[in-house]
Amino acid sequence: MFGIRFIKVQPTTYLIQYRNGRAVREGAGLAFFCYAPTASLVAVPIASTDAPFIFEEVTADFQTVTIQGQVTYRVADAKKLAALMNFTLDARGQNYASDEPQKLPQRVINTVNVLARGELQRLPLREAIRASDALVQAVRKGLVESPDVAQLGLEILGLSILAIKPTPETARALEAETREQLLKEADEAICARRNSAVEQERAIKENELNTEIAVEQKKRQIREAQMDAERAVQEKRHQLEESDMTAKVGLEDQRKQLVALSAQNAKAEADARAYGISTTMQALSAVDARVVQALASVGMKPEQLIAVAFQELAGKAEKIGQLNISPDLLRELLQNRK
Repeated sequence: MFGIRFIKVQPTTYLIQYRNGRAVREGAGLAFFCYAPTASLVAVPIASTDAPFIFEEVTADFQTVTIQGQVTYRVADAKKLAALMNFTLDARGQNYASDEPQKLPQRVINTVNVLARGELQRLPLREAIRASDALVQAVRKGLVESPDVAQLGLEILGLSILAIKPTPETARALEAETREQLLKEADEAICARRNSAVEQERAIKENELNTEIAVEQKKRQIREAQMDAERAVQEKRHQLEESDMTAKVGLEDQRKQLVALSAQNAKAEADARAYGISTTMQALSAVDARVVQALASVGMKPEQLIAVAFQELAGKAEKIGQLNISPDLLRELLQNRK
């Protein structure tokens, strides 16, 4: 009403009120009444701003890469920025009167682009896609020292590069080369593993052979010990056999001597008996036969005497006409025989 307007801004906005070409009020987060027909308001946001960017550059080996990242800044000197760019509000005090406030992030991004181009043009592709950290440090240092940024009254709060990517064709080529290299390394690893397995198998076989050799040597030592023991046993047995043979020979000689002595004794006894018999026979040759027979019957049993009697009768059977023997006599003889 009557051109009087209430103005209120946030604490993150630096407001400058101009009247008749000179600043009459300025500060962050102001609230006041002003006369609109004679007042000119400049509002500069001083909060931090994130400006994402993506652009393409060429490396030292003429390969195109895409850089994607984000720069964070804030307005440190609002009056200096307001002097260079138009941040004036429109008559209603709600929007800017021009589009220059929207161009500020692009100016910062352009500075980042120029600094990144200078760094990437010194690097080949393979190094460039792995140089994000080094690129961040170099570009941030360039932004801090950049006169354009200083003239705008800006303060760089941070810079991050999210990706540095080659073109799809180049990426596929790099992937193929890397894939082949990885396959080659895999083949080398497989070869090394097989060689290691062969070496281990050879070592195992050598250990087995050494074990077999040691076992055979031990067996040979055992066999040699057994042969030595058998040889010693055989020698001992041979010595014992020789001793037995010597003893047997001695016993045989003694036996022969005993046999010869026994034969001599038996011969002497036989000669003695023959001499006794001969002497007896010579003595009896002059004696009557009946006397001898009578002497022989001395000490005989009755049945023996009867048998001698029957023998005498048989010898004179031609002179005996008839001989009667009673059954009682025969029964008596048979009973005595039993």
